[in-house]
Amino acid sequence: MSLHDRIIPYLERAGLYHQARLNTHWFWLDEPLVSAFIERWRPETHTFHMPFGECTITLQDVAYQLGLPVDSQAVSGCMTDFHMHIEGARPAWEWFEELFSELPPPDKRKLYTVHFTWFHERFRVLPVDASEETVRIYARAYIMMLLST
Repeated sequence: MSLHDRIIPYLERAGLYHQARLNTHWFWLDEPLVSAFIERWRPETHTFHMPFGECTITLQDVAYQLGLPVDSQAVSGCMTDFHMHIEGARPAWEWFEELFSELPPPDKRKLYTVHFTWFHERFRVLPVDASEETVRIYARAYIMMLLST
């Protein structure tokens, strides 16, 4: 999705602007490097086995590298767990419709997920004459895509 100037204030407020810039301008995936790290990962100790010894990555390392805030409330959860354990909870699609003002077609959604292609096609480019409410909707979509990739 394109990073439109009108979406940036929402990303800054959410503390995700740095992450968005990594994804759009500065970051490229070094696949051989990632493969080398995967080969050296030891799940039993949660460390990388390197020639000079074992090392690990801390939350502080991740925060520094990605510019993500880690000193406030966590954003997490599972829609399945949320809806299964709260009596009278609304269907997941009502939540989706509140955030994005529309529902994807039935063939583009599953129980609690939306096909990536529909989401990307629908919110790829912010219309030039977008109202502020439309900008907020596109900002939410951008954040959802940013966090899901």
